[in-house]
Amino acid sequence: MIKSVRKTAILVDGGFYRRRAQPLFGDVSAEERADELVKYCARHLSADTSEKRELYRIFYYDCPPIAKKLFHPLLRMQIDFGKSDLYIWMTTFLDCLRKKRKVALRLGVLADEQAHYSLRYDVTKKLCAKTKGIDELSEEDFVLNLEQKGVDMKIGLDIASMAYKGQVDQIILISGDSDFVPAAKLARREGIDFILDPMWNPIKSNLSEHIDGLHTCCPKPQGKKGDIPPQESEDSPTAKHQAPPSPPSNP
Repeated sequence: MIKSVRKTAILVDGGFYRRRAQPLFGDVSAEERADELVKYCARHLSADTSEKRELYRIFYYDCPPIAKKLFHPLLRMQIDFGKSDLYIWMTTFLDCLRKKRKVALRLGVLADEQAHYSLRYDVTKKLCAKTKGIDELSEEDFVLNLEQKGVDMKIGLDIASMAYKGQVDQIILISGDSDFVPAAKLARREGIDFILDPMWNPIKSNLSEHIDGLHTCCPKPQGKKGDIPPQESEDSPTAKHQAPPSPPSNP
């Protein structure tokens, strides 16, 4: 029996993938993470033995790293992110992906003019409850608030474009975000098979009615090993913000 061939596009929410990959696959170099991402996507092509999947393209959505200087309220000093380990890692990671076959980068921008440090939510609650004092604050109590712009829009536009042009038969989205629902509904109306891969991250129960399948291509982590920290969950205000790197020392 000849299996049907589905032309498949794989869309990767980069910020989400990087947050999930660290607890699931370990802390690795930028080059290793880029290789790992492509191999992970390739697993989806052979995940369903009842059909043959042909890769159309891997679309990777993210933002370049922040490179400006920001004042840290606790350290009382300017932090130069252009010299941080995170900047070097992200720049190398994106450069590696650019060289991969059938990988297309869709980069948004960071609203770095609005970037600032703020106290973590749980720390603020402790301060208000007077169970923690100002003099007890540490660097770990602060988070860098940095918003991405244009990433969700690019995902939605690509889904709509591929659906209307009939370029693919199937779209696999690696994400844990519910913002994709309108685009997923459009794609399904155009006859696209829409599969979500949340990488074992819990998703809202009502999302099931807007997708055709749910599949993750790695073993389920035991216990809380693969959990995203509470401040990085989907409903958190900082869910789409860049994780704060350790402040580099000033030269």
